[in-house]
Amino acid sequence: MVHSAGASSEPAQSFAGPGGRGGAGGRGGRSGAGGRGGAGGRGGASGTGGDGAGPAAGSRAPDVSGRAEPIRTMIVDDHALFRRGLEMVLESEPDIELVGQAGDGAEAVEKAGESLPDVVLMDIRMPRSSGIEACRALKDVVPSAKIVILTISDEEEDLFEAIRAGASGYLLKDIPLDEVAATVRAVDGGQSLINPSMAGKLLTEFATLARREQSEPPQQVPAPKLTDREMQVLKLIARGMNNRDIAKELFISENTVKNHVRNILEKLQIHSRMEAVMVAVREKLIEFG
Repeated sequence: MVHSAGASSEPAQSFAGPGGRGGAGGRGGRSGAGGRGGAGGRGGASGTGGDGAGPAAGSRAPDVSGRAEPIRTMIVDDHALFRRGLEMVLESEPDIELVGQAGDGAEAVEKAGESLPDVVLMDIRMPRSSGIEACRALKDVVPSAKIVILTISDEEEDLFEAIRAGASGYLLKDIPLDEVAATVRAVDGGQSLINPSMAGKLLTEFATLARREQSEPPQQVPAPKLTDREMQVLKLIARGMNNRDIAKELFISENTVKNHVRNILEKLQIHSRMEAVMVAVREKLIEFG
């Protein structure tokens, strides 16, 4: 496993997401997972960010989303032992249901079309089809699915490609197992999570992108037209504000903010708020560096 400054207690960097998910058609049958067992003790917790501190290690976060059904979750990794460890952890959570597992990206896309997961925990380095390729394909099959890359790779290019492919999170496998459930809840609730050691690299890429756009001629094809209100919401997203804070800032309801965010993502043909931040940089709505 690759560790960032040891077993970091630093919280994962979070961009709050749009909350509600779009319809993905009827749900298929549920496939139960195998037996459960206890996970081994792990090091200090690294919270998953968001509106407040993550749950303490070993504690179970209450389901405050108000959703009537458990979060349908899929595990995709070519290492059976790692999948088993995640399975044991997630099966002990009453608000999370494991609906499928896959050993490579191609199998993941096939099974996701049947099980329609809400959240997918995905490795990058896998046979047949990589996690990046599977991420793109999954977004076509199950657009509402939130994908978290869970990998040992701390390479910048993998991080950037994952975000471009529509991933809602990028975490290294040194995350304590007892925080995986909190990660699933956070991403299902609309947040986008980045490992602390990778967040700085992402901001550096934003700065590079901004400088490159300043030196290049404007694109011939204009960006999709956003309304004035959508532009306001996009600027606040770029400042790292969550839906609740945006609603207070603009004196509108949180549901209205969710609708604006959904429209922004559809118009810009992107899948996550992290991509929205990149668009904001490209359009010179915010500046880095």
